[in-house]
Amino acid sequence: MSGLDEILNLIETQQQQGEEMILKAAKSKAAAIKAEGDKKAQTAYEDFLHRAKEQTEKDFENACNSADADVKRRILSFKVGLIDEAVEKTIAKLKSLPDSEYFQLIIKLAERHSQPDKGVLSLCSKDLARVPADFESRLNECVKKTGGSISLSKEAADIEDGFILSYGLISENCSFRAIIESEKDEIRDTAARVLFSR
Repeated sequence: MSGLDEILNLIETQQQQGEEMILKAAKSKAAAIKAEGDKKAQTAYEDFLHRAKEQTEKDFENACNSADADVKRRILSFKVGLIDEAVEKTIAKLKSLPDSEYFQLIIKLAERHSQPDKGVLSLCSKDLARVPADFESRLNECVKKTGGSISLSKEAADIEDGFILSYGLISENCSFRAIIESEKDEIRDTAARVLFSR
């Protein structure tokens, strides 16, 4: 082998060694970049999963709270509806009492609202037409404890049931609906206890 061939072989060997070193360094650098990229990707993936899990839990909790609030609103609405229905049935039942019981109720209510003065009681036209003959005397028998008296008006009041009780310029609407409205909270509380207590 000539000197030139040896030199060429040496150059080729050195070139191959240089290429191998460059390739090895490049592969090592690529592996390091890939490892760093994989690590960053894994960290980003885990962070995304953590945030997604937290958001999912928040969304689930919010959905549960919203559903719970909606159910409570619906239950409350249903209860209020039942109470209002019970009130309406009570008013209807009071209106349909037999005459003797109906006018006895009117007397009790008038006694409760009476004052120690001269009052005038006005009934609706339907009740005025069916008022018992002894109604006014029975009424005054009950209210005399207060030191007052009540006369029955011959004029019909513009109400559906119950009565209007007037003392001079002051009048009190004692129709069943007006009484229930004035004592609405207490009546609803009582109805709720009866309907929903266990």
